[in-house]
This record gives sequence, structure tokens and C-alpha cells, in this order.
Amino acid sequence: MNKKFWVTTFTLSGTIIGAGILGLPYVFSQSGFWFGIFWLLFLGLIMIYINLCIGETTLRSKGIHHLPGLAEKYLGKIGKRIMFFAVVFGIYSALLAYLIGEGESLSQLFMGNLEYSLVFALGFWFVMTLLLREGLKGLKKVETYGVIGVIVIIIIIFVLFLPRVEIGNLNYFDNSKFFLPFGVTLFALLGFTSVPELRREINGSEKLLRKAIIIGVLIPVVLYFIFALTFVGVLGKQVPEIATLALGNLIVLLGIFTMTTSYFVLSFALKDIYTYDVHESKKVKFVLVSIAPLILYLIVSYFNLDSFVKVLSIGGVISGGITGIMVLIMALNAKKKSERKPEFKIPVNWFIIGVLSLIFVGGIVVELMF
Repeated sequence: MNKKFWVTTFTLSGTIIGAGILGLPYVFSQSGFWFGIFWLLFLGLIMIYINLCIGETTLRSKGIHHLPGLAEKYLGKIGKRIMFFAVVFGIYSALLAYLIGEGESLSQLFMGNLEYSLVFALGFWFVMTLLLREGLKGLKKVETYGVIGVIVIIIIIFVLFLPRVEIGNLNYFDNSKFFLPFGVTLFALLGFTSVPELRREINGSEKLLRKAIIIGVLIPVVLYFIFALTFVGVLGKQVPEIATLALGNLIVLLGIFTMTTSYFVLSFALKDIYTYDVHESKKVKFVLVSIAPLILYLIVSYFNLDSFVKVLSIGGVISGGITGIMVLIMALNAKKKSERKPEFKIPVNWFIIGVLSLIFVGGIVVELMF
């Protein structure tokens, strides 16, 4: 495989791996580790399929388009509005989760408690805003090395703590919480926004895009399994909502590093959406990309709504569910309105769309009810 292939693969993996990984051990420990693994594998397969559908759609299209732009092309203006809402809702949910997670992680790292979470979250936001305003798009290239770094750190954590894993912690089940991991797991696997970018990165080697997408999703699935196994095996039901707060400062740094790189990638993706698909001015983009997440964070903090896992769950089911359904319909229409011959084809029909839509809608209903 050439260098371009691995850069493309790690771009998808890097977009997927973010705050979600830190919430998985908690929900897995509450429902039962093997229930969590079921949802990880089940939703992982669905995400591979949907990302491949996006990949084929981008290959059928000419020009630069992110998901809202592709939706307008194949589903019309109403489709664009729905897709825009779903994608932006997911990105803002992620940025909000990162601010919550970074605030708590930095407070734990430097102060030894969570009392200064708000102060550190504001400090993190300020630094990120300065760097983003400088237009450091080249930092996206760090994603490749960032993913490699996360892989190495997770493997080291696994090796170090494996002797402390207790089988009893892994065999706990709570049937009443079977659906609990659904939202967080779906959120942890979301990487839709980066797929149109993958086509640009792999330009000239489009035939490798399918394999890049499959491996790009499988890498996070394997890492999530190892990560959750370590924390649930060692801590059982005592896993905190942000897992890395439990095993020392070195582990806290993993969470900080992971969320920081993902904050950059999603901020740039949001900026690109407002640039290419909405055509907003520079000042408006600054407000929407940098100021809006801060306002959201201040609101949820003021009203004490900032549950890390709840933000992940709601963001996952709403953004992932709506985007997934829209992508499937979009992919079906793209086959009829293709602008070029794609390098690979994925089967899509109304039966598949109906089954997956029921799963996504069911996830939304369960999450909002409980």
C-alpha cells in the first residue's frame, strides 16, 4: 500500500477516534461488557457500510462537496437542510463533549480534582480558537501521527494493566440496560464528515478508497475493544464517565491528546461546510465555528446539564441516525444521477434502507425516552 492510502485511512480513523472512546468503558460497565461489544461490532459493520455508500456517492460526483452539498445534489434543498442539521448537530455535540472532557481532564491533571473544570475548559477553548484563527490547516496532517500515537498508547495501557483485569468484571450483565451503550457507541464510530475529504486525499488512487474506508473503521473498533476491556476489566462498575480520569495522569494525557486532535479535525470540517456548502463570510464562520461551541458549553454548565456521556449519547443517536438514513437515500439516488463512473459500487435498495432506518429511529426513541 502506498503512503497516500495510509494517510487516507488514518484520516478516517483519526476523525472517528475522539471523545467517544472515553465514554465507552462507562456504558459497557453499566450494561455489561459483552453487551457493549455486541453493539460495537454490530454498529461497526453498519458504519462501514454507510461510509462505503458515502464513498461511492462522492466518486459519482464532480466537484468539491461535503455531505450537505452532496445531499442538495441528490436530494434537493430540503435534503440539504436535513443533512446540514444532522451533520452540524453531530459536530457541535462533539465539540461540546470535547470542551467538557478537556475541562475535567485538565483540572484532574493539574489540580488533582474536577473543581476547576470550567476554568480549564475556557483556557482550552481560548488556545484552540487562537490556533484555528491562524489557519493551521497543516495540523490536520498530524492526524496520521496522532492515530499512530493513540494506537501505541492504548496498547501500552493494555499491556501494563492486563495483569489487573478481573474476569468477573467482564462477565457482569444488566439486561435492563442492554440498549444503554447504543448512543455512545454510535457516536464513537461516527466519521461521516471526513469521507468526502478522503476522496481528495487519495486522488489518483481512487480504487483504494474502499479498502481505506474499511480499514479506517476497523482500526477504531479494535482499539475500542482493547480500551474498554482494559478499563472494565480493571475497574468494573467503578469506571467514571470519562474513563481516563481513573488510572493516573499518564492515562489522563491520552484523553487530552485524543480530544485535542479531534477538536481540530472537526472544527476544520465545520469550517469547510460553512465555506463550500453554505458560503458564509469569514466573520460569520468565526462565530459559528469558534464562538458557538463556547456558548453551548456555558449554557450546559450553567444549568448543570454537562453530563459527558449524555452529550455523547444524544449526539450519536440524532446525528448518526438522521445522517445514516439520509446517506442511504442519497446513495440510491446517486446511482440514478451519476456524474461519473465510480471506482467501486455498494448495493443499496429500499429494503436495506428500511431495516437500517428502523434501527436508527429505534435508537433515537430509546435514548430520548430513557
